[in-house]
Amino acid sequence: MTEQQLFRVVVNHEEQYSIWPADRENAPGWRDAGYQGTQPECLDHIERVWTDLRPLSVR
Repeated sequence: MTEQQLFRVVVNHEEQYSIWPADRENAPGWRDAGYQGTQPECLDHIERVWTDLRPLSVR
């Protein structure tokens, strides 16, 4: 894995975020969150948007 490899931000039904390689199909239960970039860029994006780390079902 290189720092220039592209990833996309994905989110599940509990509104938990993760990153996934852009050239792979999403894992079951995960959908695109609308952001793509390098690993550090995606992690920075998640840090900005995922402000409540609790799963949706316990909010």
